[in-house]
This record gives sequence, C-alpha cells and structure tokens, in this order.
Amino acid sequence: MPRIQVISKTAIIHPGVKLGKGCVIEDFVIIGAPPKGSALGELETVIGDNAVIRSHTVIYAGNKIGNNFQTGNKANIRELNEIGDDVSIGTLSVIEHHVMIGHGVRIHSQAFIPEYCILEDGCWIGPNVVLTNAKYPNRSDTKHNLQGVTIKRKAVVGANVTILPGIYVGEGALIGAGTVITKDVSDEAVVYGTSPKVLKGINKYE
Repeated sequence: MPRIQVISKTAIIHPGVKLGKGCVIEDFVIIGAPPKGSALGELETVIGDNAVIRSHTVIYAGNKIGNNFQTGNKANIRELNEIGDDVSIGTLSVIEHHVMIGHGVRIHSQAFIPEYCILEDGCWIGPNVVLTNAKYPNRSDTKHNLQGVTIKRKAVVGANVTILPGIYVGEGALIGAGTVITKDVSDEAVVYGTSPKVLKGINKYE
C-alpha cells in the first residue's frame, strides 16, 4: 500500500516546490525559500518519493533531491544542490549551496558541508565533521577561490574530522575520528591521528 502524504499545518511549502508521493513534512519545516537574488518560485525545487523532512528543517529553492530522502531536526540545506536517492542528513547539519551528493550517502548530526563539495555514492560522514573550502579565508577574493572537498565512493569519515579545502579522499578510504586532513587520501587508505599516519590498506582490517 502506498504511503499517504502528510504535511504539517505549520510547514511552509513555497511556490515552485514539487513533492513526490508519500512524503512526510513535519512541523515548522520551510521548503523552497528563495536565496538572495531570486524571486519566490523562480527556482524549481524537487523532492522525490517517501521523503521524511523533520521539524524546523529549512530547504532552500533550486534543490533536486531523489527518493527516500530524510533529515533530522533543524537541518539547513542551501540552494542549487543535487542530492541522490536514499540520502540522510542529520540533525543540525548544514549543507551549503552547489553541493553534489550521490546515492546512499549518510551525513550524521552537526556536520558542515560547504559550497562545491562532492560526496559520491555510499560515503559516510560522521557527526561534527567539518569540510572546508576557503584556502585563504577573510580576503577580498576568498569567494572567487573556493575549492570544495571530494569524498569518493564508500569512503568513511569519522566523527570530528576536519578536511581542508580542495582535498580528495579516495574510494573506500577510512579516516579515523578527530583527524585533520591536509593532504589527499588515496583509495582504501586508513588515516588517523592529529598528525595523520597512513596505515595498511582497508582490506587488512575487518
């Protein structure tokens, strides 16, 4: 039996939003908020079937989101992102604009994903992870030189990890909790520590 769409009376669904079948939109959610420089309803926002958008989440206009999407409470998703199927974004996490997120990605609570980052299929982002994109912050040309982080397929980023701008984390890599990543990580590498060390390949560990 198909799920019935449930939209709270306190939710705000702006013009230009297309919701799939069986979506659940909880209290005080805002979907389709226009970003600066855009008019209400100017940017189409699409959310696929069976989404669960939990209370106080804000999703700006221009997002293209696949099926089975879900958020925790108070997630903030800026404009013009591409998000695949079966993606989960945890409580209080922030996704900035022009981010690409593949299928089956899990982003835990209080993560920060800034502009121009790419998260490929099946990658896992732990709680309090911070990706960065400003190599030279607080300069007049900062916004013109942003470099997002790329997390390749099925890579795992542990809790409280910080990754510097433009870094490439390879397919199937594992980054241990609390690590600061300043250099690219190769496929299936295991990296950990405040002075990161590269261990044996991922196939050496259970």
